[in-house]
Amino acid sequence: MPSLTRRSLLRRSLGVAAASALARPYLANAAATTATVWWIQGFAHEEDIAFKKIVADYEKASGNTIDYTIVPYAPLRQKIISAVTSGIVPDIYPSTPTELIALQAWADKLVDVSDVIDPLREEYTTTALSSINCYNSVEKRRGVYGVPLAQAVLPNHVWRSLVEKAGYKIEDIPKTWDAYYDFFKDVQKKLRAQGMRNVYGLGFQVTTQSNDPNALFCYFVIAYGGKDIVTKDGKLQAHDRQVREAVIKALTYPATAYKEGFVPSGAINWNDADDNNAFHAKQIVMDLDGTISTEVAIIADKQDYNDILTMGLPLSNDGKPVPSQAGCLCALIPKGAKNVPAAKDFLKYFSQPKVNGEYLKVGLGRNSPPMPSIVKSDPWWQADPHRKAHTDQSALGPTLPQYWVYNPAWAEVQNQHVWGAAWADVIQHGLTPAAAADKAFKWTEQIFAKYPIVQS
Repeated sequence: MPSLTRRSLLRRSLGVAAASALARPYLANAAATTATVWWIQGFAHEEDIAFKKIVADYEKASGNTIDYTIVPYAPLRQKIISAVTSGIVPDIYPSTPTELIALQAWADKLVDVSDVIDPLREEYTTTALSSINCYNSVEKRRGVYGVPLAQAVLPNHVWRSLVEKAGYKIEDIPKTWDAYYDFFKDVQKKLRAQGMRNVYGLGFQVTTQSNDPNALFCYFVIAYGGKDIVTKDGKLQAHDRQVREAVIKALTYPATAYKEGFVPSGAINWNDADDNNAFHAKQIVMDLDGTISTEVAIIADKQDYNDILTMGLPLSNDGKPVPSQAGCLCALIPKGAKNVPAAKDFLKYFSQPKVNGEYLKVGLGRNSPPMPSIVKSDPWWQADPHRKAHTDQSALGPTLPQYWVYNPAWAEVQNQHVWGAAWADVIQHGLTPAAAADKAFKWTEQIFAKYPIVQS
């Protein structure tokens, strides 16, 4: 889809002034101003419609102008890098990829937005607040560098009809981690016995491309007791026994499932879209993947849409709840922005619970709100089983922030695909999971050495 650009006309009427006084208590500008915004193209077209509606409503309420451009994911990343490099930046852009906030905060490239967040601080999830509290290596302190507008986790997506065709009921799915995923191995065996030779039980992304394998690895590490692989003070726990055991298990289970033929052979080369495509083709019975984009992509096909079962995480092997690592879509204001007051004013409007909730609803609820009160006050979030499952897991359930929040070194670890390479060492190069873990930890320690964090 081509980029969409819209420059709205400045509104100068008494009627608008009256509307502004009623709808907007933020700024009392002597003259209306313009903020330039670059925004990410939605996964679903409805998300673009939602953003345009926010802009139109804000312009009507404020008298300000939002000059926006909607750009696809990959080109937007390149556009942001070029802008920051040249110093000619817009007033607002999203944190895309999500770790951008930590990397740019580290480099002192972002404006602190505490004054936008503070009035609503009690509304946000703890994870959302943690996700914007990033370390500035120039100022040697943490600051608030983003405005959370959505939160998302990885639920399990399951084809109900394939489970039942294998002779099982949904109620037969076990509740604990290894047993849960082992169940789909048995489903594959039963389906293969019926002649379905191209179906696989599991959609694990054991690859060194894109973001999905990084998320998969972290979820398994957390489930196996290694959630403190990076602590809140930004330290890597490479020599902690519990963390090391969790990492070895996280390398063992998906790699073994792949080698035993329960994951498609092509998964070692998948990008972020390939597991979705394999799931939609019913090549895989289940997939652990982020948001409910898997479901929203086929929302018009009601038969298949209703056939998908969206499930939260199983319990740990010892029966305890497993917190989900959540990502937040944040809006950032780069240093060098020419209209910071107008940018902050727009984000104050955008982050109001009612406004933010409507934005996510128009976008089909693919992401959940970063404020639990939005979910609790609006039954729409519980009316659809897919939305309910994701929202319960993301906005209402136990969550953790991404590890690059604690130290941006983890962003480089992800971008270099350290742990995906460890899976490849086990699958392709014959290393034991323990040896692959040692190699990956050594690599990770070298990266962390470049990001020292001074504790205040």
